[in-house]
Amino acid sequence: MTFTKTSQKFGQWADSRANTVFGLGFPSEQQLTKFAEKFQEVKEAAKLARDRSQEKIETSSNHSQTSFAAKMKRESGRETPSSTRASSVNGTDDEKASHGGPAEAHLKSENDKLKFALAQSSSNVKKWETEMQSLRESNARLSTALQESAASIEHWKKQFSACKEENDQLRGKIEELEEQCNEINKEKERNAQLSRRLQELETELQDKELELEELRKQGEIIPELMSECESVSEQLQAAEKKNKDLEEKVRTLRTEVEENKHRQTNLKTELKNFLDVLDGKIDELHDFRQGLSKLGVDN
Repeated sequence: MTFTKTSQKFGQWADSRANTVFGLGFPSEQQLTKFAEKFQEVKEAAKLARDRSQEKIETSSNHSQTSFAAKMKRESGRETPSSTRASSVNGTDDEKASHGGPAEAHLKSENDKLKFALAQSSSNVKKWETEMQSLRESNARLSTALQESAASIEHWKKQFSACKEENDQLRGKIEELEEQCNEINKEKERNAQLSRRLQELETELQDKELELEELRKQGEIIPELMSECESVSEQLQAAEKKNKDLEEKVRTLRTEVEENKHRQTNLKTELKNFLDVLDGKIDELHDFRQGLSKLGVDN
C-alpha cells in the first residue's frame, strides 16, 4: 500500500488484497503533504513491528532448538537406559514434565509458540495464495481491458482520422463561406450607402419642392405687391413734398429763432444797463435815507 499524490489536493492508494483503490481529497496542499507523511510513518512503523515480531519468532525458535540440543546432550551424557531416553523424548507431556523439570516446560512453551507461529504462517500463506489468485484474476481482467482498450484505440484512431479529414473539408467550406459572407457584407454596406444617399436625395427633393411651392405662392402675391408698391411710391412722393414744406418751415423758424436770440441779447444788455442804473438809484436813495435818519436823530 503506497500513497501517491495524483494532484495538488488529491491522493490515492491501492489495497491489493481487496482489489480496491481508495482516494482522498484535501482542501489544501499542506494537509495533503501532512497526510502523506503520516501515512509513510505508519507504514514504516507497521513494517518495523512486523520485522521485530519475525525476529522474535526466529530468536525464540533458535533458542528452543539450542535448549533442546543442550538437553539432549545432557541426557545422553547420563548413564540411563535407552528406554528412559526414549520415554523422555517420545513420551507424553506429563512424563516429560515429571522427568525433565523446568527445562522441559520451557521447551514445551517454546514448541507451543513455534506451533502458533507455524499456524499463523500457514494462515498467512493461505491469505497470500488468495491474494495471489485475486491479483491473477485482476491481471487477467486488466489484460482483457487493455486489449479492448487497444482495439478501441485503433477504432478511435480511424474515426479520428476520418473526423480530421471531414474537419479539413469543413474548414475549407467555412473559409469559402466566410469569403462569400465578406462579399455579401461589402454589398450590404454598398446598398446601405446607396440607400442613405437615396434618402438624402429624397429629402433634398422634398425641400426643393417646398421652396418651389413657396416661390409659386410668392409669384401669386407679386401683383398685389406691385399695386402696394405703387401706392407706397405715391405716398412717398406726398411725404417728400410734405418734407420739403417742413424743411422750409424749419428754415423760417431757424431764422426767427436767430432773430429772437439777437433780440434776447439786446434785451439782456438793455436789462443789464437798466439794472445798473437802478442799483445807482437805490444807492442814492439809501444815502438819502441815511441822511434823513441822521436829521431825525439830530432833531
